[in-house]
Amino acid sequence: MAAPLERSWTEAEAFAYCSALTKSHYENFPVGSILMPKALQPAVHSLYAFMRTADDFSDEDRKAGDEAERMAWLNSWEAMLLDPQPKHPIFIALQATLKQHPLPVEWLTDLLHAFKMDVTVRRYETWDNLLDYCRYSANPVGRLILTLSGYRDEALYRLSDSICTALQLANHWQDVSVDLKKDRIYLPQDSWRRFGVQEADLLKKQMTPAIKQLLTFEVARARELFMQGRVLPERVTGRLRFELRFTWRGGVRILDKIESADYDVFTRRPVVTKTDWFGIAIRSLF
Repeated sequence: MAAPLERSWTEAEAFAYCSALTKSHYENFPVGSILMPKALQPAVHSLYAFMRTADDFSDEDRKAGDEAERMAWLNSWEAMLLDPQPKHPIFIALQATLKQHPLPVEWLTDLLHAFKMDVTVRRYETWDNLLDYCRYSANPVGRLILTLSGYRDEALYRLSDSICTALQLANHWQDVSVDLKKDRIYLPQDSWRRFGVQEADLLKKQMTPAIKQLLTFEVARARELFMQGRVLPERVTGRLRFELRFTWRGGVRILDKIESADYDVFTRRPVVTKTDWFGIAIRSLF
């Protein structure tokens, strides 16, 4: 969705641009349309538009160019984020959001740091390296949503970090086969060695007892993080409580699906079905 920069944008037009971009990706971002209070939706849409476009720059599947070109786009995106007089509609809207709520710009630069890692980092040596990536790629999103909703509490932020990191890991374990096609392996190399798995074993995309042990171990670690953040929904009120319950249960369900497939993420990608989501919604409401 191109934004012509040769014209000027009013703040209202900029927010409308971000909302249109968000709604065009509705299936991936329901929080900005239904579950968030209407008054917060423009702010959430501006944040999503910023993240969605940066993600497009970093993802080789979207033909954003070679590594150097993708990094150049991300660097220009960061420069626009820090520009006090932005011309791009996303940053006009984002600047208004940051002033109104106010949100730490560092959380947005953290996200950009993660997108840059997506361009350059293909393997993670240790569990701590992977958690560091999640600190940049996932945790800022939860903190932004909490803060937008009026919660500024370090204890709540830490609970949110556990859930967001767990969600990121669940998505990685769900997408092991998908990521291999992009020459990305998020399973930590120190875990490979622990269970006697070689990179060549993973590249074959065939389940072995050692790979099953590896995935069993990593799914359990993700589940532990979900449990660490379990109480967060009950510490907030209103629609946010339902949204966080829904998010937590959805992430845990991904891990359940992996377990139900006997950890075989190669034959078929474990997915949460529409029926699953309906049940999750009902349980989250009551």
